[in-house]
Amino acid sequence: MQYSTAVSDGALALACMICVIVIGKARKHYGEADQPALFCALLGFLLPAAAAVTGVIRFGFDPSAEAAHLWLSQASSFMGLPLLGAAALALGRGWQWSRANWGRILLGLCAFFELFRQLNQLDDYRLLLNLATLLLIVYAGAVQWPTRAPLVAAGVVVGLFLLAGLAVGTDGFIGTVRRIDVFHALLTPAYPLLAWLLLQLPGSAKHPSPEEKPVKTL
Repeated sequence: MQYSTAVSDGALALACMICVIVIGKARKHYGEADQPALFCALLGFLLPAAAAVTGVIRFGFDPSAEAAHLWLSQASSFMGLPLLGAAALALGRGWQWSRANWGRILLGLCAFFELFRQLNQLDDYRLLLNLATLLLIVYAGAVQWPTRAPLVAAGVVVGLFLLAGLAVGTDGFIGTVRRIDVFHALLTPAYPLLAWLLLQLPGSAKHPSPEEKPVKTL
Protein backbone atom coordinates (compact mmCIF):
# COMPACT_ATOMS: atom_id res chain seq x y z
CA MET A 1 0.00 0.00 0.00
CA GLN A 2 1.09 3.58 -0.68
CA TYR A 3 -0.69 5.44 2.07
CA SER A 4 1.01 8.77 1.31
CA THR A 5 -0.33 8.58 -2.25
CA ALA A 6 -3.79 7.70 -0.97
CA VAL A 7 -3.69 10.84 1.19
CA SER A 8 -2.45 13.08 -1.63
CA ASP A 9 -5.08 11.61 -3.96
CA GLY A 10 -7.71 12.27 -1.31
CA ALA A 11 -6.70 15.93 -1.08
CA LEU A 12 -6.87 16.23 -4.87
CA ALA A 13 -10.29 14.55 -4.95
CA LEU A 14 -11.59 16.97 -2.30
CA ALA A 15 -10.27 19.98 -4.24
CA CYS A 16 -11.91 18.81 -7.48
CA MET A 17 -15.21 18.05 -5.75
CA ILE A 18 -15.22 21.56 -4.28
CA CYS A 19 -14.81 22.85 -7.84
CA VAL A 20 -17.77 20.74 -8.96
CA ILE A 21 -19.94 22.11 -6.14
CA VAL A 22 -18.93 25.72 -6.76
CA ILE A 23 -19.46 25.54 -10.52
CA GLY A 24 -22.74 23.66 -10.04
CA LYS A 25 -24.11 26.30 -7.68
CA ALA A 26 -22.96 29.14 -9.92
CA ARG A 27 -24.75 27.76 -13.00
CA LYS A 28 -28.09 29.27 -11.94
CA HIS A 29 -26.59 32.75 -12.41
CA TYR A 30 -25.68 32.06 -16.04
CA GLY A 31 -27.71 32.35 -19.19
CA GLU A 32 -29.06 29.35 -21.05
CA ALA A 33 -26.52 29.74 -23.85
CA ASP A 34 -23.64 29.28 -21.38
CA GLN A 35 -25.01 26.10 -19.83
CA PRO A 36 -23.29 23.66 -22.25
CA ALA A 37 -19.89 25.21 -21.52
CA LEU A 38 -20.53 25.02 -17.78
CA PHE A 39 -21.69 21.41 -18.06
CA CYS A 40 -18.45 20.51 -19.86
CA ALA A 41 -16.51 22.39 -17.18
CA LEU A 42 -18.29 20.27 -14.57
CA LEU A 43 -17.29 17.15 -16.49
CA GLY A 44 -13.74 18.49 -16.65
CA PHE A 45 -13.61 18.64 -12.85
CA LEU A 46 -15.56 15.42 -12.26
CA LEU A 47 -13.12 13.27 -14.23
CA PRO A 48 -10.02 14.12 -12.13
CA ALA A 49 -12.16 13.88 -8.99
CA ALA A 50 -13.23 10.36 -9.98
CA ALA A 51 -9.65 9.42 -10.87
CA ALA A 52 -8.40 10.70 -7.51
CA VAL A 53 -11.11 8.86 -5.55
CA THR A 54 -10.20 5.67 -7.38
CA GLY A 55 -6.56 6.40 -6.55
CA VAL A 56 -7.44 6.54 -2.85
CA ILE A 57 -9.04 3.11 -3.18
CA ARG A 58 -6.10 1.71 -5.18
CA PHE A 59 -3.28 3.00 -2.99
CA GLY A 60 -5.05 2.87 0.35
CA PHE A 61 -7.36 -0.13 0.30
CA ASP A 62 -7.53 -2.29 -2.81
CA PRO A 63 -4.69 -2.58 -5.37
CA SER A 64 -7.07 -4.36 -7.76
CA ALA A 65 -8.57 -0.93 -8.55
CA GLU A 66 -5.46 -0.16 -10.60
CA ALA A 67 -7.15 -0.71 -13.98
CA ALA A 68 -10.06 1.61 -13.15
CA HIS A 69 -7.65 4.21 -11.77
CA LEU A 70 -5.50 4.17 -14.91
CA TRP A 71 -8.56 4.42 -17.16
CA LEU A 72 -9.99 7.38 -15.25
CA SER A 73 -6.58 9.06 -15.14
CA GLN A 74 -6.41 8.78 -18.93
CA ALA A 75 -9.92 10.18 -19.25
CA SER A 76 -8.96 13.11 -17.05
CA SER A 77 -5.85 13.85 -19.11
CA PHE A 78 -7.28 13.29 -22.60
CA MET A 79 -10.78 14.68 -22.03
CA GLY A 80 -11.19 16.44 -18.68
CA LEU A 81 -8.41 19.03 -19.01
CA PRO A 82 -9.14 19.81 -22.69
CA LEU A 83 -12.81 20.40 -21.82
CA LEU A 84 -11.73 22.90 -19.17
CA GLY A 85 -9.54 24.66 -21.71
CA ALA A 86 -12.39 24.81 -24.22
CA ALA A 87 -14.75 26.15 -21.55
CA ALA A 88 -12.20 28.82 -20.62
CA LEU A 89 -11.92 29.87 -24.26
CA ALA A 90 -15.68 30.01 -24.83
CA LEU A 91 -16.45 31.85 -21.60
CA GLY A 92 -13.45 34.16 -21.89
CA ARG A 93 -14.42 35.27 -25.38
CA GLY A 94 -18.15 35.28 -24.71
CA TRP A 95 -18.70 32.64 -27.39
CA GLN A 96 -21.94 30.76 -26.92
CA TRP A 97 -21.54 27.40 -28.62
CA SER A 98 -24.52 25.13 -29.07
CA ARG A 99 -24.92 21.78 -27.36
CA ALA A 100 -24.32 20.14 -30.73
CA ASN A 101 -20.94 21.85 -31.06
CA TRP A 102 -19.93 20.79 -27.56
CA GLY A 103 -21.01 17.28 -28.46
CA ARG A 104 -18.74 17.41 -31.48
CA ILE A 105 -15.85 18.46 -29.25
CA LEU A 106 -16.47 15.46 -27.00
CA LEU A 107 -16.69 13.09 -29.95
CA GLY A 108 -13.58 14.61 -31.48
CA LEU A 109 -11.57 14.10 -28.30
CA CYS A 110 -12.69 10.47 -28.16
CA ALA A 111 -11.89 9.92 -31.85
CA PHE A 112 -8.41 11.46 -31.65
CA PHE A 113 -7.64 9.45 -28.52
CA GLU A 114 -8.50 6.21 -30.30
CA LEU A 115 -6.57 7.26 -33.42
CA PHE A 116 -3.37 8.00 -31.55
CA ARG A 117 -3.81 4.91 -29.41
CA GLN A 118 -3.89 2.82 -32.56
CA LEU A 119 -0.75 4.61 -33.77
CA ASN A 120 0.99 4.02 -30.42
CA GLN A 121 1.55 7.78 -30.09
CA LEU A 122 -0.49 8.48 -26.95
CA ASP A 123 2.41 10.05 -25.04
CA ASP A 124 3.15 12.57 -27.80
CA TYR A 125 -0.56 13.26 -28.27
CA ARG A 126 -1.05 13.82 -24.53
CA LEU A 127 1.81 16.29 -24.44
CA LEU A 128 0.58 18.27 -27.45
CA LEU A 129 -3.04 18.20 -26.28
CA ASN A 130 -2.19 19.36 -22.76
CA LEU A 131 0.13 22.11 -24.00
CA ALA A 132 -2.59 23.34 -26.39
CA THR A 133 -5.09 23.31 -23.52
CA LEU A 134 -2.79 25.32 -21.27
CA LEU A 135 -2.31 27.85 -24.07
CA LEU A 136 -6.10 28.25 -24.26
CA ILE A 137 -6.23 28.91 -20.52
CA VAL A 138 -3.50 31.54 -20.75
CA TYR A 139 -5.25 33.13 -23.73
CA ALA A 140 -8.57 33.25 -21.87
CA GLY A 141 -6.85 35.14 -19.05
CA ALA A 142 -4.80 37.38 -21.35
CA VAL A 143 -7.78 38.69 -23.33
CA GLN A 144 -9.19 40.15 -20.12
CA TRP A 145 -6.40 42.74 -20.03
CA PRO A 146 -6.18 45.36 -18.54
CA THR A 147 -7.89 43.38 -15.76
CA ARG A 148 -4.90 41.59 -14.29
CA ALA A 149 -6.39 39.04 -11.93
CA PRO A 150 -7.56 36.56 -14.64
CA LEU A 151 -4.17 36.65 -16.37
CA VAL A 152 -2.31 36.14 -13.11
CA ALA A 153 -4.61 33.27 -12.16
CA ALA A 154 -4.21 31.69 -15.61
CA GLY A 155 -0.44 32.02 -15.37
CA VAL A 156 -0.33 30.34 -11.96
CA VAL A 157 -2.63 27.53 -13.13
CA VAL A 158 -0.52 26.87 -16.20
CA GLY A 159 2.68 27.07 -14.19
CA LEU A 160 1.42 24.49 -11.70
CA PHE A 161 0.31 22.11 -14.45
CA LEU A 162 3.60 22.47 -16.32
CA LEU A 163 5.63 21.97 -13.17
CA ALA A 164 3.60 18.90 -12.24
CA GLY A 165 3.61 17.32 -15.69
CA LEU A 166 7.02 18.23 -17.07
CA ALA A 167 9.29 18.75 -14.08
CA VAL A 168 7.87 16.34 -11.51
CA GLY A 169 5.97 13.52 -13.19
CA THR A 170 4.60 10.49 -11.38
CA ASP A 171 7.45 7.95 -11.34
CA GLY A 172 10.25 7.71 -8.79
CA PHE A 173 11.25 9.86 -5.85
CA ILE A 174 12.47 13.36 -5.07
CA GLY A 175 14.67 12.61 -2.10
CA THR A 176 12.41 10.61 0.17
CA VAL A 177 9.15 11.95 -1.27
CA ARG A 178 7.30 10.14 -4.04
CA ARG A 179 7.01 12.18 -7.21
CA ILE A 180 3.36 11.22 -7.58
CA ASP A 181 2.61 12.82 -4.21
CA VAL A 182 4.30 16.06 -5.29
CA PHE A 183 2.35 15.81 -8.57
CA HIS A 184 -0.92 15.61 -6.64
CA ALA A 185 0.16 18.43 -4.30
CA LEU A 186 0.74 20.76 -7.26
CA LEU A 187 -2.58 19.95 -8.91
CA THR A 188 -4.57 20.31 -5.68
CA PRO A 189 -4.46 24.16 -5.73
CA ALA A 190 -4.40 24.33 -9.54
CA TYR A 191 -7.93 23.01 -10.06
CA PRO A 192 -9.69 25.36 -7.57
CA LEU A 193 -7.78 28.31 -9.03
CA LEU A 194 -8.92 27.26 -12.50
CA ALA A 195 -12.52 27.07 -11.26
CA TRP A 196 -12.17 30.59 -9.85
CA LEU A 197 -10.81 31.78 -13.19
CA LEU A 198 -13.75 30.31 -15.11
CA LEU A 199 -16.20 32.15 -12.87
CA GLN A 200 -14.38 35.47 -13.35
CA LEU A 201 -14.35 35.47 -17.13
CA PRO A 202 -16.52 38.26 -18.59
CA GLY A 203 -19.25 37.29 -20.97
CA SER A 204 -20.03 34.18 -18.95
CA ALA A 205 -21.67 35.30 -15.72
CA LYS A 206 -25.17 36.75 -15.82
CA HIS A 207 -24.62 40.21 -14.39
CA PRO A 208 -27.69 42.18 -13.36
CA SER A 209 -28.54 45.17 -15.49
CA PRO A 210 -28.70 48.63 -13.91
CA GLU A 211 -32.48 48.31 -13.77
CA GLU A 212 -32.17 45.01 -11.84
CA LYS A 213 -29.75 46.31 -9.25
CA PRO A 214 -31.36 47.13 -5.90
CA VAL A 215 -31.66 50.81 -5.10
CA LYS A 216 -30.84 51.90 -1.58
CA THR A 217 -33.46 54.08 0.05
CA LEU A 218 -33.42 56.05 3.24
